Amino acid sequence: MSKSVAGSTSTFDIKTGLAISDIDAIAWNALVKGQSPFLQHGFLLALEQSGSVCADTGWEPCHVAIFQKERLVAAMPLYIKHHSYGEYVFDWAWADAYRRNGLRYYPKLLTAIPFTPSQSARILTADPDYQTVLLPQIVAAVTHFAGEIGASSWHILFPDQSSADALKTTRLIRREATQFHWRNQNYTSFDDFLASCNSRKRKNLKKERNDVTGQGFSFERLTGAQLTPEIWDQFYMFYQNTYQVRGQHGYLTRDFFSQVHKLLPDQIFLMMARHKSHDRYVAGAMFLKDHKTLYGRYWGCEQDYQNLHFETCYYQGIDICIAEGLERFDAGAQGEHKLRRGFEPVTTCSYHWIQHPQFSEAIRSYCDEERHHNAAYMSAAAEQLPYKNQPVKNAQALSTNNDDN
Repeated sequence: MSKSVAGSTSTFDIKTGLAISDIDAIAWNALVKGQSPFLQHGFLLALEQSGSVCADTGWEPCHVAIFQKERLVAAMPLYIKHHSYGEYVFDWAWADAYRRNGLRYYPKLLTAIPFTPSQSARILTADPDYQTVLLPQIVAAVTHFAGEIGASSWHILFPDQSSADALKTTRLIRREATQFHWRNQNYTSFDDFLASCNSRKRKNLKKERNDVTGQGFSFERLTGAQLTPEIWDQFYMFYQNTYQVRGQHGYLTRDFFSQVHKLLPDQIFLMMARHKSHDRYVAGAMFLKDHKTLYGRYWGCEQDYQNLHFETCYYQGIDICIAEGLERFDAGAQGEHKLRRGFEPVTTCSYHWIQHPQFSEAIRSYCDEERHHNAAYMSAAAEQLPYKNQPVKNAQALSTNNDDN
């Protein structure tokens, strides 16, 4: 569905209901400006073309595109959601409250990258000044669209600092949470990183790495033409296994991995683990990168091995960041176990529009209280870091330093 909606002016034409294939890839990527790989047209196209994201999976694309004299000058990812899976900002309690009061919470609208709890721009603009000019019109257009389709709400998840600052000027409800990211302090080697840690924590980290080596594991980083269909088949089996052990099914189809490899060949690689007693891979993790950040996303193995997850998903990633001079390692959502491995607490946020006035005020009050608890959690979490001289105030410094990907 592609149409002009309320909020259009004689200067800007705002359209909603677009699939990513309805938007020119070069024009979209010109707005992304080399930011997070998850914003790239190719990544979103792989999700849609592979059937991982569609109405049948509860993720119906309806992206926003803003044109000025037929030139794309701004855009925003947008989906109609019929559930709350794959989002990593949990609103199940809100949905349940609606149900208990005889109201429908779904469908809802969501601005996010599917299955990707990573901070990046949510309002893509050709000119930074357009963000201030267009944001009120975008909010009006999306909330109008919500009314047309009977959506209860609109949720903007994991905006970067620039988008979050712009959204502060609206009446949308701000919610905060915590992730854990590793920062490269100009380390020259993994041993250099270890030297920044206190003695006890340094000993534990070395023990974990030595344990994996002692079990006979070796690692291969596979990129480009090395990523054959057979390799992807093996990795997909590992990926699905992580869900099957919990009685679930992975969000992504096998075709997604082939598609994203084809569309983003220079930004994606696999770290595969091989055991000396097997003539095959036994585990693997998928990573993406941009010019300054490494992103760890999907992991799986054929069976549990002691400390293999930490080595494959974290320590191998830290090695890569140091070797390539990358500034940051975003290893995914949640995981307090990352703290003692050097991943620092970082504040993430989301913004929410709730159509129902009484529920809107109740959720606003809840989020205000939740922010206070999150700030206290950040300070407590920072005390668990392994570094020699780790000031508690570092948690608050990090919370205001979530720069662009």
